Amino acid sequence: MRKIMVLEHISLDGVIQAPGGPDEDTSGGFAYGGWISPYSDPILGTALRRQMNLPFDLLLGRTTFDIWEPFWPQHADEWPSVNTATKYVASNARTSSQWQPSVFLNGDIAEKVAKIKQQPGPDLHVWGSGHLLQTLMKHDLVDAFWLMIYPITLGAGKRLFANGTIPAAFKVTESMVTSTGVMVMNYERAGAITTGDSR
Repeated sequence: MRKIMVLEHISLDGVIQAPGGPDEDTSGGFAYGGWISPYSDPILGTALRRQMNLPFDLLLGRTTFDIWEPFWPQHADEWPSVNTATKYVASNARTSSQWQPSVFLNGDIAEKVAKIKQQPGPDLHVWGSGHLLQTLMKHDLVDAFWLMIYPITLGAGKRLFANGTIPAAFKVTESMVTSTGVMVMNYERAGAITTGDSR
């Protein structure tokens, strides 16, 4: 079975909106686009390239797809696999794109994604896609979170763990800290929450 891995730049207060640039996503009046820029270093770059070079298909929300669609075909030398990967896009408005291969999903997204997970193929990577993520988490479809946690609070913006979060336990399978204080953590599902008495 294919796994769904969520890969996100995230602030200490859980914001994932517009990490890459000022005009990336200004919805809701978000004014801090490009907030990851001061934290780049070779350690983070190496970790990112390793993830980007794994075999994968993409599972994206429409807004993220709309941002990526004009950019990545023009920058194939930076991430060749993003152009050849199948891009599954959750959208009730769009049905086609010149950026191929792309498959548009509408209706019951959770049901359709669950079926895609059962098909043969590489793991499904989710970048950005804040609204889609809430649906995936609500239906317990996420297998792992690969998070780059930045030493910054933003106070507002789209958050990773918002309305779709369900109780779940995770185990850390990878961790590192970059020279600029970014924590890179890989969390994989570890079953249900276990409780007890700590007294």
